[in-house]
Amino acid sequence: MAWRGYIMKWGKIEFIRSKNTLSRSSRLNHYNQQRCGFRRDTKRPDNKKGNVIEETKGSPPESGTPVPQPPPRVQRPTLFRPLMFTVGFTGCSFGAAAILQYETMKSRVQTAKDGEELEKLMLGSQDMAYWHDWWNQLSSFQRQLIFLMSVVDDFWNSLTEGQKTVTGIIAINAAVLCCWRIPSMQRSMIKYFTSNPACKTQCLPMVLSCFSHYSIIHMVANMYVLWTFSSAIVSLLGREQFLAVYLSAGVISTMVSYTCKIATGRLYPSLGASGAVMAVLAAVCTKVPEAKLGIIFLPMVTFTAGNALKVLVAIDTAGLMLGWRLFDHAAHLGGALFGVWYVAYGHKLIWRKREPLVKLWHDVRSSGTRGSGPGGDPGASGGVSGGPGHQ
Repeated sequence: MAWRGYIMKWGKIEFIRSKNTLSRSSRLNHYNQQRCGFRRDTKRPDNKKGNVIEETKGSPPESGTPVPQPPPRVQRPTLFRPLMFTVGFTGCSFGAAAILQYETMKSRVQTAKDGEELEKLMLGSQDMAYWHDWWNQLSSFQRQLIFLMSVVDDFWNSLTEGQKTVTGIIAINAAVLCCWRIPSMQRSMIKYFTSNPACKTQCLPMVLSCFSHYSIIHMVANMYVLWTFSSAIVSLLGREQFLAVYLSAGVISTMVSYTCKIATGRLYPSLGASGAVMAVLAAVCTKVPEAKLGIIFLPMVTFTAGNALKVLVAIDTAGLMLGWRLFDHAAHLGGALFGVWYVAYGHKLIWRKREPLVKLWHDVRSSGTRGSGPGGDPGASGGVSGGPGHQ
């Protein structure tokens, strides 16, 4: 029994030794494997050019490692095309206004002559029984329609020349506002009826955005101010000259807005007739600075037109310097400065020098009338070429 215990004890000791030896050898082999894993491989000779080029290049990054990409180059918008469009559109507006005034006066003279002849004809053949029978033959619907048309005609005749002119502008703005509510037209409205120097379409929106309002409150505020000052500005400049000033002010104010947006790097779209309306307001306030103005909700508060213009310019200047984005303050300042400049200097430099263009148009019309028929009189409208000079 003693020898059996000794053999078992000896076998247990040998088993422990062999186990320690195996664990030490495994650790050694693992350590050797780790060293071999980090050991540099021997360079294999290769005669192919493709492999040589691939070895010279850096190894591609792993899929999980983020690679910093260079920032994309953003092309800065230029102002050359908008500037050329502004100059050309302004010149064409005043040229078309001068020709329109010539045609309007010529039409009025012809209408006055025709009216005198018609009045003589009606007085010579006036028969009340005929008109009484004609009225009795009408149905009730036709009578109501004629009565409604007479009421509308009386209302239209009660308006001033300025209010009649502004009515068309208000109608266009209302139509564009309705177009903004049509979902299928949203892309076209954003492209053509919002001004943004970063867009590819830069020139046409400079005009169309002046008739575009997305908010009803914005449109009502602008059109109310325009309606209020319409009678004064049209009596001051005349209908044709007012239209030229209004359209030119809208484009010039947008050009000023483009310049400020590119200079500050704040490229965002804008729309509205605020720039053109500010030009009208500034023109009236500059021409009549002592006129009394008031606020519709505070009728007891009154102030002069000159002080009102100074306050508005100060607010827009502060908004432009502080970066306010509630309104396009650059467009407001551009319109106001253009209105002041036109009343002070632009009227003499532009409108009073329209005579050569009107004479040229008169010669073209006279030659066309002379060639159209044997009875054309080239000097029939020679006294209308200049037109009245609205001061």
